[in-house]
Amino acid sequence: MSGEQVFVSHDPADLAIVQEIFATVKNFPFGVHLALEAVESGRSRDRLEGRLANSDVVVAVLTESSADSKWINQEIGYAIAKGIPVLPLYERADLGGGFVDGVEGVTLNRENLTVTVFNLLSRLRAELAPLGALSVPNWYIRFPCTLADCGHPVTLELEEGQTKLWKLHKHGQLLETACDVCDTAYFFDPATIGFVRRDASTPETA
Repeated sequence: MSGEQVFVSHDPADLAIVQEIFATVKNFPFGVHLALEAVESGRSRDRLEGRLANSDVVVAVLTESSADSKWINQEIGYAIAKGIPVLPLYERADLGGGFVDGVEGVTLNRENLTVTVFNLLSRLRAELAPLGALSVPNWYIRFPCTLADCGHPVTLELEEGQTKLWKLHKHGQLLETACDVCDTAYFFDPATIGFVRRDASTPETA
């Protein structure tokens, strides 16, 4: 699992919530392209065809704000025409009509984003799974050690399936990894793979 591309189609009014949902998803070694971030960087929305065409999955964020968005409808239609899987992320099931009618999606629960992110990661793991014997690919995140004067790459391997990760989360258990050079430990929420804390035995850096 490396090099895949995920395109996120969403309405301008939903940019803040979309950024919050995808904050930890962006830590995985695949590209995540939020449509409006690309627009804000100087690319017009009608010039996103290349990113859409090269995507392995399109996540369509469907909310009250985006119900009548011509851009989202066009991007969903383009993806379907190109044979790219579309994963609806919607506030209500009735918002997932049209091109994605009947397509199983993920519920966007603004009151419980942990569940939303967990379910989104579950679907992405399934969509991006390689063909063959391994039904669940080993996922990972990699980041530089934040201990002063270290900076060595640290990797958190995710060998557990989503069911096991949710059980760990429900029991208040964290995922742990450590820097191979300085032994600084890092802890993550199993549900969202969000950073929780660094080993308290090491001083925090600014």
